[in-house]
Amino acid sequence: MMFGACAREKEVAELLRRGHWPHACSAELRAHVAACYACSDLVLVTQRFRSARADAAGVARLEAPGLLWWRAQIRRRNAAIERIGKPILDAQIFALAVTLLATAGLVISQARHGLRWMSWFDELPRSLHLATLWPATLTSFDGRFWLLVPVLATLALVSGVVVYLASEKR
Repeated sequence: MMFGACAREKEVAELLRRGHWPHACSAELRAHVAACYACSDLVLVTQRFRSARADAAGVARLEAPGLLWWRAQIRRRNAAIERIGKPILDAQIFALAVTLLATAGLVISQARHGLRWMSWFDELPRSLHLATLWPATLTSFDGRFWLLVPVLATLALVSGVVVYLASEKR
């Protein structure tokens, strides 16, 4: 057993570096490597590192550039949709809040006046002076309950559009 460096270790290292081991070396050098611990360890470690390097290089294959571009476009489009969706959500929340406040106001008002629902609906066009806006044939119709639904829907729609346009300028 030899302690320290082997005299032929540099020769074996040079053959390994060039990739000539074991085919381009003499039978005497192969016999020496089989008998020398330092040279056999050098060959073993170098070959293991090379195989690990080849395996790692084989795993790191890049995908096609077209696929990468397509994925980037999808990410960009999803980000734009997310940016657009936030003001719309804010407008919907505002419209819901306005509608709930109007409904709560109506319920509180009717609770104070003894829950006269139908009489309030009959008085609504007169209190808003809406009779001047439509033809005389519609004023003779007593079921004016149908007015409340479009008024509330218009209020919700207009408030949603206003919030959307206001939040767009942020």
